[in-house]
Amino acid sequence: MRMKDKVVLVTGGAAGIGKATALRFAEEGAKVVICDVNEAVGQETLKLLGKDAAFYKVNVTSREDVQKWVDDVVAKYGRIDVIVSNAGVLRDGQLVKVKEGNLVGQMSEPDFDLVISVNLKGVFNCAQAVAPVMAKQGGGVILNASSVVGLDGNFGQTNYVATKFGVIGMTKVWARELGKFNIRVNAVAPGFTATEMVTAMPEKVLDGMKSHTPLGRLGEPRDIANAYLFLASDDASFITGEVLRVDGGIVVGT
Repeated sequence: MRMKDKVVLVTGGAAGIGKATALRFAEEGAKVVICDVNEAVGQETLKLLGKDAAFYKVNVTSREDVQKWVDDVVAKYGRIDVIVSNAGVLRDGQLVKVKEGNLVGQMSEPDFDLVISVNLKGVFNCAQAVAPVMAKQGGGVILNASSVVGLDGNFGQTNYVATKFGVIGMTKVWARELGKFNIRVNAVAPGFTATEMVTAMPEKVLDGMKSHTPLGRLGEPRDIANAYLFLASDDASFITGEVLRVDGGIVVGT
């Protein structure tokens, strides 16, 4: 019960890594508050989280939405001990596609803007909303979702890689700025992980992911959740400004 009675927020908590993280913290005694844009799935996940849990429909790209969520949580629970900024989207595409010297395709501006808005601005919005609460109460933990592709790059993911690299940069800045308030800030960089989205891919693609991972398997959402739990716990009380890879040893693109 490492997180007994701690109030833990998880964005994108309805499914995938977010759901696994919410469940893992609940197992350790936390009062878990999840948010997501998918209300139906969020309500189903809420049923698994215990009587002290709550679900909110929140669009993390909206500072107004995020601030209202944080204010409501503080009013209900009195504090916020941990936030896991996990919400994210994919809109993959090459920078340009050129065939026989002619431009035949490119990443669209709306796809670029959406991924930046959710994956980067969303993380910023959440940290900026919870930091004053944590500072006032004497400390807290901010955990941000990066990715191995934020460290290594990846074909066809200009927008996604930019956000995950940007999250690392923001994490390091906030660790410096917020340390004086006893707020620790770290990031987790998952590798290929068997979420619902990934496991729906063709078997050939999944086999390729496994073959490029030295441990020979995909990560489980619980593997990532365990990393968040460690970084949130007192076991990591002297760790801040770091990026923890949870990737089975993969180096993307090799």
